[in-house]
Amino acid sequence: MLRLKDFHLMKVILFGIGFSSLLLFILLSINAIDVTHLSVKTSYLGVIIGGAILGVGFAIGGYCPGTGIVAAGRGRKDALFFIIGGLLGAFVYMLIFGAIENMAIFNPIGGGAVSLAETNPEKFPALFSNLPALAIAGPIALIFMAIAFLLPNTTTEPE
Repeated sequence: MLRLKDFHLMKVILFGIGFSSLLLFILLSINAIDVTHLSVKTSYLGVIIGGAILGVGFAIGGYCPGTGIVAAGRGRKDALFFIIGGLLGAFVYMLIFGAIENMAIFNPIGGGAVSLAETNPEKFPALFSNLPALAIAGPIALIFMAIAFLLPNTTTEPE
């Protein structure tokens, strides 16, 4: 997928995110789901940096954690190195966390635990509080699903 040769996984991920988001916000709008069960995590620069490191590791290794374990079980040595690298990275982070926990990368950004749409105003402020949550999340979800449908199944190799 990251070589942009086969988009099947990307299509599944984008459609899954879009469909589940649309379903969630439809159910929230008809009060079929108790909004107090939702949680919004605080956003900070460390999450963005960590996510980028994790994504680069996935791209270089060619695995995500689940597929890495399966591949290691099938005897793939590269998967074993992928798993060891991930565990080593987590171990190093655990060792240095006490020294870095007060750094600016752990300061909340964008107001901390803020949602895009109003879901639980008592707990989380919304960036767009004057619109119904479905009016914001619905089009975003539909865009994700549309991209999933519009992506080609495979790309063609230049000769």
